[in-house]
Amino acid sequence: MTTAHDDARALYTELTGRRPDGVWSAPGRVNLIGEHTDYNDGFVLPFAIPQRTFAAVGRRDDDRGRVRVSSRFASDPVEVGLDELDRLFPTAPGASPAVPEWAAYPLGVAWALRQAAPGDGPFRGVDIAIASDVPVGAGLSSSAAIEGATASALDELWGTGLDGRALARIGRRAENEAVGAPTGIMDQMASMLGAPDTALFLDCRSLETELVPLGIAEAGLAILVIDTRVKHAHSTGGYRDRRASCERGAAALGVPALRDVSVADLPRAREQLDEETFRRVRHVVTENQRVVDTVHTLRTDGARAIGDLLIASHASMRDDFEISTPELDTAVDTALAAGALGSRMTGGGFGGAAIALIEKDAVETVSAAVNAAFVAARFAGPHLFTVTPSAGPHRDA
Repeated sequence: MTTAHDDARALYTELTGRRPDGVWSAPGRVNLIGEHTDYNDGFVLPFAIPQRTFAAVGRRDDDRGRVRVSSRFASDPVEVGLDELDRLFPTAPGASPAVPEWAAYPLGVAWALRQAAPGDGPFRGVDIAIASDVPVGAGLSSSAAIEGATASALDELWGTGLDGRALARIGRRAENEAVGAPTGIMDQMASMLGAPDTALFLDCRSLETELVPLGIAEAGLAILVIDTRVKHAHSTGGYRDRRASCERGAAALGVPALRDVSVADLPRAREQLDEETFRRVRHVVTENQRVVDTVHTLRTDGARAIGDLLIASHASMRDDFEISTPELDTAVDTALAAGALGSRMTGGGFGGAAIALIEKDAVETVSAAVNAAFVAARFAGPHLFTVTPSAGPHRDA
């Protein structure tokens, strides 16, 4: 069976006629809890997953300082000069990227890395070939995996010597300013700093992190991902609207970000805000508290005790933030009816995936129930698979 690692190497050879200098990879992520809190300077609790994006990368023989990217997602490569990147990026807010969107991720990383790197290089031209087994548009951060794999490769080949946090910031800048997606830094930090059997407790204001043991397998549990196959995109639509609503709420309440609003402040917020903005604010404020409560519960009582927090998180996203879909609600409700301890949508919403915390020996039972529910509702068939907390980026060859 051909792997994404093999695909990246083969694509590189098709593109260049030679072997790459190396293959680097970075994982996607599942967010256990803490949705739309990251760009509000709040708390999140994601973990890296086994599914990864691979970047086969090599220095170019010519000295023209050009970067060429190709991907199994697209039929044609994209090539630009390194000195052209400053003209292409940043992308104006709300505008389409200056290159095809899939190419804006790796090219944006090259642009942001050159700007952030100490000194003047040398930044030799490179060829980059990308393949992935992270589902695209599923809310599992396929974009951060591309950014992490590309950043890790270029950091080594260009000798920039940046650490994981710095490379996460590079990835976020690429996504915000090259692609034009108004995301926070959670995805990049989870991909760059993930570790086996742990979740990353991240303070998105200070970027302080703590690895929190999950003990999923030890507790006899599994995490089932239910990819609804309803695609979403962060660069357009509802995601941008939700972020703007949060910014309006913070401004009306006189705080730098909704991180500075507590649950005890919500009665005052209700008096000051219109109904829709209040509900957006209430989701973020209560979700921040749920992240803190989940970390505490994991430390004191273990993974079996966090189910109710996951359920409450989904209800808040469905009712207050209004980012769920009929497919996501069906996935969550069916998993719970089939015995899941907890379940919620994960990711930015408007499609993507849900997760369910289930007994390890109930994977087939819950999966069958979800498949049957999707058939009954006449939805497209979901993609179901289990994930385990996994390692961050590394060089594979």
